[in-house]
Order: sequence, then C-alpha cells, then structure tokens
Amino acid sequence: MEDRVCSSTETLDKLGYRLTPQRTLVLQAVDESSGHVGVDQIFARVRAHFPRVSLSTIYRTLDLLGQLGLVTKSDLGAGRVQYHRAGDANHHHLVCQNCGYVIDLDENELDSLWQTLEQRHGFKVRQPHMAIFGHCSRCLGEKQS
Repeated sequence: MEDRVCSSTETLDKLGYRLTPQRTLVLQAVDESSGHVGVDQIFARVRAHFPRVSLSTIYRTLDLLGQLGLVTKSDLGAGRVQYHRAGDANHHHLVCQNCGYVIDLDENELDSLWQTLEQRHGFKVRQPHMAIFGHCSRCLGEKQS
C-alpha cells in the first residue's frame, strides 16, 4: 500500500507538482479504502491528520489526481460519486435505480460490446469505469408481485 502512494507521489514530483501534505493524505485515503470511497470519507480521513483542510481542496486534489491518471472517479447516480486507485483492475457497475444496489462487473464481461462498437462504428472505448443503470433482480421480483 505504501509503495503505491510513494509511486504516485513520485509521479506528481516528476510532473512538477508540489507534494503537499493534502495531496499525500488524499492519496493515502483513497489507497487505504477497500474498493471505492466517497468524498466525505476522504475528507474525514484527511481532516483527522490535517484539521484545517477544506472540502474544496479535497475536490481540487481529486480532480488533479484524476487528470493525472492516479485516481478514477465513478458516478453511481443519485449524487453518489466514488473514487478508487486507477491502478486497480478496471471494472464497471450495474446500479439499481430503485434500491441503489451496486454489482461490480469485471472488464472482460463487456469485451464483446467494446468489439462491436469498434467494428460497427470505428469507435475505440477508453472508459476505465462505467455505470449501467437499471433494476436488480430483487426489485424486479417485487415489481412483478
């Protein structure tokens, strides 16, 4: 875990960005989460070590880290934006619009879709994260009853 944070801070340094405590703490907060983490959770973790940090600093830092390819952002709908380390395996999400249940999909489960888009439309998909909205089997069962 520490190695990944060190690698990311080295990347920031090589690209000429200052290694501020806030940036380092945001990287650590994302790295220490298991899977996805929300802005509020990141803010709380950073604030525990750096009480004067502002929420706008967290957002600006996450935007920068996203632009640099160090963090990936996922919009899971209904205002639920989550972040995770960009180096983690690419995956996508099925999001139930009724109950909010999220199913993680492996990147390979959509390979045939990506191939079809490229063959039919000459469009190469470069989306490390995608959410597909619909209804889970539990909610569909409730609607059919």
